[in-house]
Amino acid sequence: QVQLLESGGGLVQAGGSLRLSCAASGGTASNYAMGWFRQAPGKERELVSAISWRGVSTYYEDSVKGRFTISRDDAKNTVYLQMNSLKPEDTADYYCAASNLFRTIVSDHAPRLWGQGTQVTVSS
Repeated sequence: QVQLLESGGGLVQAGGSLRLSCAASGGTASNYAMGWFRQAPGKERELVSAISWRGVSTYYEDSVKGRFTISRDDAKNTVYLQMNSLKPEDTADYYCAASNLFRTIVSDHAPRLWGQGTQVTVSS
């Protein structure tokens, strides 16, 4: 069973950058589509970005387009989310997720595997 471990969260000022990492262990991440979700206090969880098997397709939620970049390094079993020009409204717990099918993440928001999450706080 693949396990996902996020890292890279923290406190940053508005306009700053963070890079989140999601390392997969116990399996081969290259077999999965991967995604990043986030959940802010009092709000529903939302899909931020996703990347398909081999990175052929990507998805970005409208509010992060042009600021966030998802990528994957299958040799390292790791997926990244580069977050630039961060805004206070990006503050949330960010979760890595994996699924066999890209559409399961993008359309159904129902990935098979979840990480524990990493907290991102953007101060104004």
